[in-house]
This record gives sequence, structure tokens and C-alpha cells, in this order.
Amino acid sequence: MAAQAPICDFGWKAPDFELPGVDGKTYTFDDIAGEKGTVVVFICNHCPYVKAIVDRLVRDAKELMANGIGFVAISSNDAEQYPEDSFENMKKFAEKHGFPFPYLYDETQEVAKRYGAVCTPDFFGFNANRELQYRGRLDESRKEPAAPDARRELFEAMMQVAETGQGPKDQVPSMGCSIKWKPGNDPFSLAAGRGC
Repeated sequence: MAAQAPICDFGWKAPDFELPGVDGKTYTFDDIAGEKGTVVVFICNHCPYVKAIVDRLVRDAKELMANGIGFVAISSNDAEQYPEDSFENMKKFAEKHGFPFPYLYDETQEVAKRYGAVCTPDFFGFNANRELQYRGRLDESRKEPAAPDARRELFEAMMQVAETGQGPKDQVPSMGCSIKWKPGNDPFSLAAGRGC
């Protein structure tokens, strides 16, 4: 069953984190923050929604990073239930797709809880003051990629944030597989292991 992210809570402050990356380094929010804003996206390796956008995600991240927007991806899925999402497989996934940004492992799932992440992918776009300005989707892709000329919603929104500090008022929430919570760890009190 697919899950959908809630609408943007404009001005909500980005929680900090300290997580290991697939490159062997440990990162905090400050380490990845951009001069003009920052994108934090929750993804995983096995989700068909992520697989459908991963090449566009890399493309848009590269362009945003070149324009002063920091970018980081975090996987919070329970790797015991979903071995494809293990830390070792995260390394392979990042290398295969040429991630230009850090890919971090939230093993305790505490960061996903603090952010209120609900699905993969789930995008959080912050301005230079760490205030949330975008909680929409990358584009209109679902389990299959959208048309090549689909509007680049995340990219356009974050370029606007870079220029004005404000995100667009109209945003389409991201949709994807639910975060795979460890047994008894689901903050939404729903059965773990739903869908995808």
C-alpha cells in the first residue's frame, strides 16, 4: 500500500542528526547544509517509487548542489525485514547510481521519527534558515517514471527557495512506499511492513 506525505508545514525547523554515510564518514545537518537551502530526502533501495526516479533525483541534486542547495538522502528502513535495504546494499545502490550527495543510514529510525517521514521518497526542502519550504514530490512519477518533459517540481521549488527563501504555496505531496518501521517502532501506530 502506498503512503502519502502530508502538506508542507511552512517554517518548521529542520531537526539535526548525526548519521553514518556509505562513504565511511559521519554527517550532521550542518555538514550537508547549503548556503541557499537544503534538501533532505528519505529513500531506500528496494522501493519501486524510488527506483522510478533515482536517475532524475541524481540529475536534479547535481544541479541544485551547483546552485548552493545542500542535498542528502537517508534510509531508515528496517533492514532485518528488508535485507535489500541493508547498509552494505546502500553502498552498492549509491555507487550504481552515482550519488553526488551523502547517503546516510538511520538504523534506530529516530531521525525519520523526528522529521515525521512517512514514505520513500519523502522530500523536505529547507531555506537557508533551516525553515521548511517544500514537502512536495520530485515530479509526477509514480512506480513508473513520468514523461521525459514532466515538470521538475522539486527542482523548480528549491530554485525558488534559493532565490527568495520561500517555497511555492501549491505543492503536490510525494507518494511512495511506507517507511518500513521496526516492530513496535511505528510512530503512526499502524502495522509495520505495509506495501511495497
